[in-house]
Amino acid sequence: MKITLKNTPEQVELIKAMASRNRSVAYEAQTALAEFIGPVLAEVVNQAPALSNLFTTLQYNSEDNPSIPLDLYFDITDEDYVQVFSQSRAGGLATSEVLPTSSELKVATYSLDSAVSFDRRYAAKSRMDVVAKTMTRVAQEILLKQNTISANVIMRALASAAKSNGLQLEESHADKRFVLADLNRMLTRAKRVNTSFVGGTPDARQGKGITDIIVSPEIVEELRAIAYNPISTKEAPISAALKTSNNAPDFIAQQAYSAAGAPSFYGINIIELSEMGGSGLGGSSRRFNDIFVKEYGALDGTNNIAKPQGGSADAEFAAADDLVLGIDRTRESLLRPVAVDAENGAEFNLIADDQYSIRQNKIGYFGSLEEGRIVVDNRALIGTAVKGA
Repeated sequence: MKITLKNTPEQVELIKAMASRNRSVAYEAQTALAEFIGPVLAEVVNQAPALSNLFTTLQYNSEDNPSIPLDLYFDITDEDYVQVFSQSRAGGLATSEVLPTSSELKVATYSLDSAVSFDRRYAAKSRMDVVAKTMTRVAQEILLKQNTISANVIMRALASAAKSNGLQLEESHADKRFVLADLNRMLTRAKRVNTSFVGGTPDARQGKGITDIIVSPEIVEELRAIAYNPISTKEAPISAALKTSNNAPDFIAQQAYSAAGAPSFYGINIIELSEMGGSGLGGSSRRFNDIFVKEYGALDGTNNIAKPQGGSADAEFAAADDLVLGIDRTRESLLRPVAVDAENGAEFNLIADDQYSIRQNKIGYFGSLEEGRIVVDNRALIGTAVKGA
């Protein structure tokens, strides 16, 4: 993530004016920069390759109380309810609320804030790089908070779904391996989970099963290895004899080789996040994995995982294991209601900070946005646990 200010005469004069000894001129220039760069920060955050941007944005007026009519998002089920996962405050525990399909879901939103400052002399010298780095820091802080909040909601929803339906979380076919057989099995499980309201074949508009999988760098390493390493259609243990392994077809190997670390198989996007990963595959237990371990075990005190093809649960998900998270983004299950300013229509409000006196010799900004994160249908989430031990 990088924000750059062009070194044009107009922007140079604007930055210089921010350091003026005339308080009115300085504050006017600082406000002008805030109005100009606020929408840019929102766009940068919304386009970052992060877990938070897998959510569908629903804008609402900042003076309004956001709500979602659930009956427009779901078919009528025989139980006549759906499970919705949301948070009442930033960083809070995502909880499930059972609601009738005909009800209006009131969304709990919260404010994400950031405040920065820099020395006034940098503005006097027209140091565009310092101002740009300061604004980049604002975007980074907001994105960090959004990522953590999104992980809390998604991992809680997946953990709850896995406890009630063994199809939504299974072990991989072999320890420390993730091959095409595991990806193929994820597609099958997604199809079985996403049935119609009478248990039959759903309408095509309900989703295709999986559109993206969120993985660690170690899992991407496994996928890159398809270009040169023999794989098995079933178990493919690392210590297996060559006769029990099958070479990948040439066109799949070529696709993996040409993708240069960002492969796509079966039409599914592979999204690599450094926050994913367990300690058993050569990396270390990362933040999102740790969140899932805690959420999964907190529900009933056990971390047992279903074996592939409906086998018994004989192992626990631990910090050594790697989670492969599949998401169906066509279902409109992950939603992000966000407030839009009534004056300028922007999601992110950046304001010149007027707390600093001339003696402090600083220029400051603070910004915030109000949003919520909810999962209205946990059937859009599918997980595979790659055992690391």
